[in-house]
Amino acid sequence: MDHSEELQKVSEKSSKGRTSKRRWREIEQLKEKYLLREELTDIDSSFDIDLEEIELR
Repeated sequence: MDHSEELQKVSEKSSKGRTSKRRWREIEQLKEKYLLREELTDIDSSFDIDLEEIELR
């Protein structure tokens, strides 16, 4: 196995890890949005907002 093949395998592994971490962050962000919307609805029952309108930092 030459060095280019080794580098390719390493980069594939690291990109897969980054992709799964990114997906996990997106899932966590969606959970936070759902929770925030639920809490705001509990405070004001007439409150209605789409998840796309909620921006988290």
